[in-house]
Amino acid sequence: MRPSPLLLSALAALLLGACQSTSGGPPPAPPPEQAAPGVTPSTFRMPAGSGCSGEVERFQAVIDNDVATGHTTKGVHDRVSGEIAQARTLCSSGNEAGAIGRIRATKAKFGYPG
Repeated sequence: MRPSPLLLSALAALLLGACQSTSGGPPPAPPPEQAAPGVTPSTFRMPAGSGCSGEVERFQAVIDNDVATGHTTKGVHDRVSGEIAQARTLCSSGNEAGAIGRIRATKAKFGYPG
C-alpha cells in the first residue's frame, strides 16, 4: 500500500516548516544558568564576621538559603528569622553571650547543627 500524495505533501510541508525560522535571526540565547531546585546556587557566600554579629548573620544566611531552595517553609523561615532578630538585638546591645545562646537555642529547636 502506497501513502497518498496528500499525506506525502502534508508530511513534506511539516518537515520543511520545522526547519525554517520564523524570525529570520539567530536562535534565542539559552536561559541564564540557574541552580537546580533544592540546590544552593554557586553564588552563595557565607557572611564573614566574628562574635555574635557573625553568628547572627551566618545563621540568617543559612535560613534564607533554606527557604530559597525549598528546604524549609516560609512559615518556619519567618519563625526562625524572628528568633534571629531577637539575637541580633541582644548582640547589638552588647550581650554577646545572650545572643550566641539565643542562636544556639534556635538552631537546636529547629534541628540545625550547633
